[in-house]
Amino acid sequence: MQDKKYVSKKELWMYALGAGGQGMIYAAMSGKISDYYTNVLQLDLMFVLILMLAARIWDAINDPLMGMIVDRKSLKTGRMRPYIIIATPIISVLTILMFLSPNLDPGPLMAFTATVYVLWGMAYTLADVPFWSLPNVLTPNSKERSDVISFTKIINSIGSAFPEIFFAVVPIIVGLFISEDTDPIAFGKTKYLIIAILTVAIGGILYINSYFHIKEKVVLPDKKKVPGQPGSLSRIFKCKPLMLVVIMGILSSGRYLVQAAAIHVARYSFYIGPEITDAMSLAEKTKAYETSISLVNTIFLVCTVVGMFGTTLVMPKLMRKFDYKKIVIVTCLAGFVASVLTTIIGYFTGLASIYVLAPFIIIQSIPLGVINVVSYAMICDSLDYMELSTGHRENGLGSACQGFINKIGNAFATSGIIVLYMAIGMNPKDMLSSETIKFAFDIAMDQRFSMFLLVSLIPGISMLLCAIPMFFYKIAGKEKEKMLAELKVKREKEGFTVTE
Repeated sequence: MQDKKYVSKKELWMYALGAGGQGMIYAAMSGKISDYYTNVLQLDLMFVLILMLAARIWDAINDPLMGMIVDRKSLKTGRMRPYIIIATPIISVLTILMFLSPNLDPGPLMAFTATVYVLWGMAYTLADVPFWSLPNVLTPNSKERSDVISFTKIINSIGSAFPEIFFAVVPIIVGLFISEDTDPIAFGKTKYLIIAILTVAIGGILYINSYFHIKEKVVLPDKKKVPGQPGSLSRIFKCKPLMLVVIMGILSSGRYLVQAAAIHVARYSFYIGPEITDAMSLAEKTKAYETSISLVNTIFLVCTVVGMFGTTLVMPKLMRKFDYKKIVIVTCLAGFVASVLTTIIGYFTGLASIYVLAPFIIIQSIPLGVINVVSYAMICDSLDYMELSTGHRENGLGSACQGFINKIGNAFATSGIIVLYMAIGMNPKDMLSSETIKFAFDIAMDQRFSMFLLVSLIPGISMLLCAIPMFFYKIAGKEKEKMLAELKVKREKEGFTVTE
């Protein structure tokens, strides 16, 4: 069973392209929502902070519930894949509504925003938990499963970059039609709505298409509650390797800042463009401002893509040659050192040039690619451990753990951005309005550098912390080989079912 291949090239590509579409939609929300809420809609900062935290508390309940639903009952066309076709239209509509910018008074606008944001999170859970449980049922071969995860995460990373590409291109297109009375707020609303529509149009089609080309081959019976038997959540919490992966994921939340905070740093820490004079009209300043943001953000994108995506490309080879825990520990320590150097150079150069900092940002981004791939593979290994030790495999709940890690990480990152705005006394309404723009060179250096820390030192500290739980993770080397051999024997005795 460990040598036989179950996933065809076509099936692998269709599943991976579906992950690319999903990555596009999630990146459009997670990477830009904090900037959209604070600097475009200019919602109250405390409201945004409470909304992000409250939504994640609900996810702490919502994700495990979805995992238990997936584990307990199969639908007519499978246990996991039906949710792709159910959830995609809902997510697509809510994504557009999220960036619709309705012309409402502050109270109704906050109510509308909160409703759409929470519903979006629930709809995403409906698709995300089953989708990332699929590697467990596409193949019973753990090595093939790792290859499926690695390749799928590569395409997922590529998809995640598309909203950033749209962010660079759309302002140029919108700029062609800019009029004398165009202000930065109106420009931002138009820009984000177009990005959302493009993301949904491409990402949604890729995502829903995967439903028609993949097959669940590992057939698991529907679960029935047995009196006196430990519940699903109890097994999850008692699975030590899985809990260590969850702790690692939570401690690595700062890694999301490299992408989520890049747009804020592009707004308030750097400026690249022509000299700004009083003789320029607001429309001309708006165009220069948006062009600078787009350029700086693109530089961050290129750096993170080279570091993160470049690492993702070599992950299949690394995962075959080295233990997952060693890969995480080494790369996270390297990322921490790079973040310290980035911070020091940024401080002593007075943030004079983003280009000087680019090489260090690339190295900082390496652990992002590592953790994105390895954490899924480690969860699958942890579920193997659970199956061997308890006789139960909670695929849905395992995937829900990863989904929760992603969401809680994104929430901590976004909340950290909002907290920093409040801590340094920076009110977006004072920076940007329909009448005026404050460029980076108009802002106090301590505020600019504090904003820069969101993409330099803070992610590095997070990388250092997340390596600690890995020293206690034991599914590696000979221990892993022994576990897989024993699991194979156990499955053969129990008549493990695999369809072709």
